[in-house]
Amino acid sequence: MRRLVLILALLSAPPALAEGLRVDPAVVQDCYRSAAAGEDAPRCLGAASNACQALPGGATTVGIAECIGDETAVWDRQLNRAYKALQTRYKARGDGLSKALRDAQRAWITFRDAQCRLDYQRWAGGTIRTIVAANCQLTMTAGRALALRDMGETP
Repeated sequence: MRRLVLILALLSAPPALAEGLRVDPAVVQDCYRSAAAGEDAPRCLGAASNACQALPGGATTVGIAECIGDETAVWDRQLNRAYKALQTRYKARGDGLSKALRDAQRAWITFRDAQCRLDYQRWAGGTIRTIVAANCQLTMTAGRALALRDMGETP
């Protein structure tokens, strides 16, 4: 558990850790909008963090984790917007879907965190573990953001 806290601290560390590396949120937002329905890992996933990693300091372990974490934060904002829109829609229906969505989202968060901890622990022998865990957070968050977006397109 302490290792996950350390990973999360690295991912949300102030810019001084990696010289202020940031992704372009527009790249992530374009990816979110352009992903086809049902697609949970579009080809554009990671494009923003890849561009960030090309910046000075971005190719270090800390820099890569910072860039991936920054892209994950943008995807997380998209996820939260999609979740809130669905909650609004489902609450208006009054048929219990709002509670079911809340319960599913809580279970998904628990699963994502457990899966990324597992990925981190599998690679515990090297520094790549930080990047593997950060990438897990990115891919799972993006996939869930797109799934929630797509739920809003169907009944």
